[in-house]
Amino acid sequence: MTAVPLAARVPPRGPLAAGVRRIVGLFEAIPYSALALAARVFPAAVFWQSGQTKVDGFGLSDSAVYLFQEEYRLPLVDPTVAAYGAAFAEHVFPILLVLGLASRFAALALLGMTLVIEIFVYPDAWPTHGVWAACFLLIVARGPGALSLDRLIARRWNV
Repeated sequence: MTAVPLAARVPPRGPLAAGVRRIVGLFEAIPYSALALAARVFPAAVFWQSGQTKVDGFGLSDSAVYLFQEEYRLPLVDPTVAAYGAAFAEHVFPILLVLGLASRFAALALLGMTLVIEIFVYPDAWPTHGVWAACFLLIVARGPGALSLDRLIARRWNV
């Protein structure tokens, strides 16, 4: 059995330690629902904006198909089909995520898109994609929180 050093057993004292404990306490008081809301809204906004670049009115923009043909070059998927699928997904799943409706499904779908983007399109952008993935994994693992339609539905039907 190893001895635990005294410094590890005795909490630090003094004004600096008290200030740190106070600040940590403030952060610990942030409700999960507020954190989950941020994890839903901020990456959803990125995907929504990306989806907006793919449409012109109610149709697909010419530049969207061009990007999938010339820049993204996804394997095994026709560029036109990929452009339509991405435009659809980048509008529907962010809406669901922000509303907190089918949140885990929407987060999982956007996580899948993030992985495709990371692996096949922009592999050097892993820091950004990692942040998105962390947000989506939080929602998949812990749920959307109290500020969601999922919670209202679950409460209404005792699910």
